[in-house]
Amino acid sequence: MSEAEQTVVVEHESNLARVCLNRPRKHNGMNLAMLDAVNDAASTLAKDRDLRAIVIQGNGPSFCAGLDFASVMKSPLAAAPAMAQLLLPYANRFQRWSLAWRDIAVPVIAAIHGNCFGAGIQLALGADVRVAAPDARFSIMETKWGLVPDMGGVALLRELVRIDVAKQLVMSAKIIGADEAHALGLVTHIDANPAEAARDIALEMSAYSPDAVAAGKFLLQEAWGASESAATAAERRWQRRLIGRVNQRISIARNGKERDKPFKRRSISG
Repeated sequence: MSEAEQTVVVEHESNLARVCLNRPRKHNGMNLAMLDAVNDAASTLAKDRDLRAIVIQGNGPSFCAGLDFASVMKSPLAAAPAMAQLLLPYANRFQRWSLAWRDIAVPVIAAIHGNCFGAGIQLALGADVRVAAPDARFSIMETKWGLVPDMGGVALLRELVRIDVAKQLVMSAKIIGADEAHALGLVTHIDANPAEAARDIALEMSAYSPDAVAAGKFLLQEAWGASESAATAAERRWQRRLIGRVNQRISIARNGKERDKPFKRRSISG
């Protein structure tokens, strides 16, 4: 399959992976092929113990303009199994579109430009950090189509905004700019070159022990909404998985005379 026919292209730069949505003429509108390609990319990258960071971005004029309704609904035979996903008692393939990135033991940075609507904003919410171009536009747009956000976005919004803010965004389906998204907490940074800024942040976040970085990500996700006792228990549990292990010993050495001593392959996974 040529790159032009791939709905997702994964590029590697040393230990950094770029996951590029690749339907530029459709503003990276998500069809079922792209859904499965994103999920497959997440599954593959999660198994790579040498990986240190991921940047998710979109080729063409937009990050992702949301679900490509025309493509998904044109074939009832293809759409029917997709609808059946709503009956599953666990996170389905649509929800893994965003949630799968939370289970990968490396920093995941979303570089956002153009339109970031519906499925697009839910994918971006699955990243650990979001960098947006100044002219990027955002919308939780499902209400416009008579639906609710159902690709993991509601679970992820809880960490970022108050419920009244979420209600307004969901019920109005309003389109907001990067400055407002940043003020609300949906966007971490605004930068004229979000892809390069995302790369720099990814490298900064992955510079230290790969096990400490992974444990820090999982600890924060586990403890953020937990009770004090559960959060402190999580601290103790994750610390036990690090202290005295090889990459922790290397970290100590790197703070002494062996500043360039390389870390070993990451042992912690999702």
